[in-house]
Amino acid sequence: MVLWKNRRSILIGKRKVQKDKMDGKQMVHTSILLVLLALVSITAATVAWFSIADRTKVRSMSMEITTGVNLRFDLDAHDTFDEYVKTLGFEQIGERIEQEKGFKMSEVPLEPVTTTDYAEFTFETGTVVGAEKGAYLEFTLNFMSTQDMDVYLTTEDSSGKTDGTKIESSNPELPNAMRISFTSDNETMVYDPGNGDVDIRLFSLKKEKNQPVIVHIWIEGTDEACTDALRGADYQISMRFVGKDENGNGLDGTSESR
Repeated sequence: MVLWKNRRSILIGKRKVQKDKMDGKQMVHTSILLVLLALVSITAATVAWFSIADRTKVRSMSMEITTGVNLRFDLDAHDTFDEYVKTLGFEQIGERIEQEKGFKMSEVPLEPVTTTDYAEFTFETGTVVGAEKGAYLEFTLNFMSTQDMDVYLTTEDSSGKTDGTKIESSNPELPNAMRISFTSDNETMVYDPGNGDVDIRLFSLKKEKNQPVIVHIWIEGTDEACTDALRGADYQISMRFVGKDENGNGLDGTSESR
């Protein structure tokens, strides 16, 4: 009887050791799985920054800005409506940026940045980057109109033209990662191409009174589209502004309300 009990105890002991080993292996496997999941989560949250942080080489860029017949703008403020213009191109904006910021936007590549207040921009590390570094673009547009109106940024084309607001690139992901903000009287509106066709009310404009608007253009580092695939991409920017009344009706002879 004693021998049987001893053998039974030994068998129970072996089973317990085997069970403890199995439980230990399961705990190790579980721990490894949790670590891997954590690494995947970290990678997924930071891949946009990590994969493009070396710099975004832009091979070419163009920019065109247009307005309606009763709304004009310029890089400088003027005294009369007739001194303002209806279109601005890449060369004029580039010259102004070089004059004010000290770099050529045709040569200095954009870099992924982010912002919370649309005034201060930072890299992934949280380091603040000034507009003179060329990581993003900053310039001022001055508006004037022949009547009181609300000024809108619109993706809609004017009659017979393809001049609506848009960002285009040979890389279809690039527009989704780009942003354009407009700040006037301490209020900021942001154009995000990923939101599709939109009309964005930017500010109110009084007849024959100049209104300065600060424009920022950048690649949003936190956007999931901001990956290494964007390196070497070109981009073309078009912006179209129109005047509307308080009910959203177009004031240049067209119906642009939505």
